[in-house]
Amino acid sequence: MLKIIIKEGENIERALKRYKRKHRNIKVMQNLREAQFFTKPSVKRRREIQKASYIQNLRDQEDI
Repeated sequence: MLKIIIKEGENIERALKRYKRKHRNIKVMQNLREAQFFTKPSVKRRREIQKASYIQNLRDQEDI
């Protein structure tokens, strides 16, 4: 469970922003969605390779 301690005189919007950042960084929703269905390890590997090649392609295009 995430706990956000609001500091003395801190704005509630700032505390909410910290909560959202922590929530996104620990990938709560992503883990819940992934746990709904079983994915074969080969499919996970293939997806990671596709993602890496996509990112590499974007970086190569930036250099050109």
